[in-house]
Amino acid sequence: MPATACLDVGSTWTKGALVGDDGALLATAQHATTPPEVLDGVKAVLSELGGADRVFACSSAGGGLRLAVVGHERLISAEAGHRVALSAGAKVVHVSAGELDGAGIRALRDAEPDVVLLVGGTDGGDAKVLLHNASVLARNRIRPPIVLAGNEHARLEALEILNGRTVVPTANVLPDVGELEPGPARAAIRQVFLNHVIGGKGLSRGTKFRDLVKAVTPDAVLNGVSQLASEDAVLVVDVGGATTDVYSAVSTRDEEERAVGLPQDRRTVEGDIGMRWSAPGIVAEAEAERLSAEGLADAAARRATDVGFVPVTPEESEVDLKLAGLAAIIAIRRHLRLVEGKLGPRGAGLLVLSGGVFRHAKDISTVVAALRADPVLRPAIKTARIVVDRDYVLAPAGLLAENGQVEAARKLLTRLAEDR
Repeated sequence: MPATACLDVGSTWTKGALVGDDGALLATAQHATTPPEVLDGVKAVLSELGGADRVFACSSAGGGLRLAVVGHERLISAEAGHRVALSAGAKVVHVSAGELDGAGIRALRDAEPDVVLLVGGTDGGDAKVLLHNASVLARNRIRPPIVLAGNEHARLEALEILNGRTVVPTANVLPDVGELEPGPARAAIRQVFLNHVIGGKGLSRGTKFRDLVKAVTPDAVLNGVSQLASEDAVLVVDVGGATTDVYSAVSTRDEEERAVGLPQDRRTVEGDIGMRWSAPGIVAEAEAERLSAEGLADAAARRATDVGFVPVTPEESEVDLKLAGLAAIIAIRRHLRLVEGKLGPRGAGLLVLSGGVFRHAKDISTVVAALRADPVLRPAIKTARIVVDRDYVLAPAGLLAENGQVEAARKLLTRLAEDR
C-alpha cells in the first residue's frame, strides 16, 4: 500500500508516523532530536518506520523563535510584538521604542533574537523614527532577518536603507491609530522561520533539512484540529520542550453561529512555557496566575540547562507531570482569554492532551483532576471528554490535509474520536 511518512522535528524529540493512503496508521517512531545534525534523528525515525513513498515534515526545533521588536512608542510596539508573536511560534525577548542609539543596539544584540520585527508609524504618518532605526540596524550590521512591518509609505526607502540585510517586507501592523493588524506580520515571521531560521539555528549542515521542512509544527497541528472538529468543539493543548501550544476549533455544526460571535479556529503559541528550554517560565507564570508551583523551581532550572533530560525515576516523572499540568492550565487560560471563552454553545466536547510527557505517562489522573478543578477552565471543559494523543496523529493529519490527502487525515483522526 502506498504510504506517507509524516515527521515532526521538535526541540526535544523527532516523531514520525507512517500513514497509508487510506488513512491507516501503519507505524510510529520517535528519536531524540540530534543537533547539530538533526537529519541523524530524522534518518533514524524513517528507518524505524520502514519504506515510505513520500515524506512530509514540519518543525518547531531550536528552542523556540526569539523575536525582538524595534518600534516607535513603547506600549504600542510591545502590544504589536505580542500580537504578532501569538500563533507565530515566537517569544518576545526584547522591545525598544524611539530612536535606537548605541545602548539600544547593545541591548538588542544581548537579547540574541532570531528575528527582528521593525515597526513604526501609521500608514502615511511620521516616518522619521522608522527610517532612523532602519539606518541604525543597517549600519550596525544586525544579522538576524528583519520583518519590516511599519509605515507603508516609507517601505521602499527603508528597504533601500536595509539593502544587504535579509529583509521581509509586509503590511503595517499599525495601519491607523488604534488599529492593530498582526496577521500579515505573523505570516511573514512564519515564512522567515522556514526559510532562514530553520537553516540558521545550527540544527543541520547544508540545506537538506531546511528544504525538507514545509510547515511550522503549530500550523500543521491546527490543520489537524480543524479536521477533528465535527460534532463538537475541540480544545488541544500540546506541551513541548520549548513551547506550549493551544488550539481550538468550533464544531462544523456550529459554523452558522460564527456570525453571532464565535471565533475562527485559533492557535496560541506560548513561547515562555515548555518542559525543557522554557521550564523556568512555567514556575514564574504559575506564580503570576496564583497557581501552586512550590518545590518546582530547582527542577525547572535543571531541565532548562539540560534540555536532553529524560526522567529515570518515578519521582522525576512525577515532577515532569506536575510541570506539564501547570503548563497546560496556564496556556489554556491564556487561550480562552484571547477567544473570550467562546467555543460554541456547549463548550468543548473534546480536550486533547498532546506531548511526550502525556503520551509516556502511565497515569494522568492528577492532571485531569487539576484541569477539571480549575475555575477559569471549568466553564469551557465541564462536559469535555479528555483524551491523550498517544499515537501523535494531529500533526500528521494536518500535514496530510495540507498536501491534499483530506480523507486520509480524517480517517487517521478517528483514533482520537474513538478515544483509543
